[in-house]
Amino acid sequence: MNVTAPADSHVVAPPILYGRAFFSGTPAHPIYVDHLPAMTAPPRLPVVMVHGGCHTGQCYLAAPDGREGWAAHFTAAGHDAFVVDWPGHGRSPACRDLARLSTRDIAEALLVLLDRVGPAILLVHSASGPMGWWIAERAPHAVAALIGVAPGAPANILPVLPDDPAAVARLSQDVSLGCPVMLPEDRPVTVDDAFMRSFWANAPRFPHEAFAQYRLSIVPESARLFNERFNIGGRGLRIADPAALARVPILIVTGEHDPRHPRAMDEATARYLGAEFVWLPDEGITGNGHMPMIEDNSDVVADRLIGWLRGRGL
Repeated sequence: MNVTAPADSHVVAPPILYGRAFFSGTPAHPIYVDHLPAMTAPPRLPVVMVHGGCHTGQCYLAAPDGREGWAAHFTAAGHDAFVVDWPGHGRSPACRDLARLSTRDIAEALLVLLDRVGPAILLVHSASGPMGWWIAERAPHAVAALIGVAPGAPANILPVLPDDPAAVARLSQDVSLGCPVMLPEDRPVTVDDAFMRSFWANAPRFPHEAFAQYRLSIVPESARLFNERFNIGGRGLRIADPAALARVPILIVTGEHDPRHPRAMDEATARYLGAEFVWLPDEGITGNGHMPMIEDNSDVVADRLIGWLRGRGL
């Protein structure tokens, strides 16, 4: 049976909620969702896994060296896993104007999914961090817990960077600002191997022998999203009141080899949101960078996340 939303609807209903795959999101920004059923009964709360910039849900489905991804790990632990491709990414329909796809556009599409499958655990990474905070504030009924892996902060606590490419370029090596970039919004962003190796594939635990496979998973990205991620001109995605997130258990996890996420930055995000913060080396989990879901100790990190959920009865 095919179910389509009315012409004036603001949501796209998935044809089969618990099918192997379906589409959700908004009419302007539909999203593809892989559904992996829990391997135990009765299932625990579902987990919605959201990738970061230039990636797709593939980073949760499998590591580039062939190991199983976090989605399989969470389903083995009893959670249905819903793995998303952002609008215009992976198997989601193409965006008419990918270069200007905004953080809020993506967050609104994800909110439709959370409304449909929640209450759920929302797992966000990197540039999807601001989306997670925004969704949890607007839909507390749909978010039972929130896990941020090296997540972007809400724009509330980011400095406003000048709306000036030359000025931002002078800040591009400033780790305290996350090594910001400013990009023209007339075309999508394509990153090269040097960028990947500097920011995503730099850690000792990254499967470097599989870099050729990994680079094939990287996709063009919205320039606007990059600019909002660094709060250029104050355009980043904000939340209205951090106290609104107080009822949501939040965990923020960061490794020591992530040049855009120094400890002080992610600790500040955790303090602002009232979240628990884990610096992985403090727990003897070392060598991780920006992509712990595909690094060679990905199962160890996944177990740490699942252990945190169990400690909260989730």
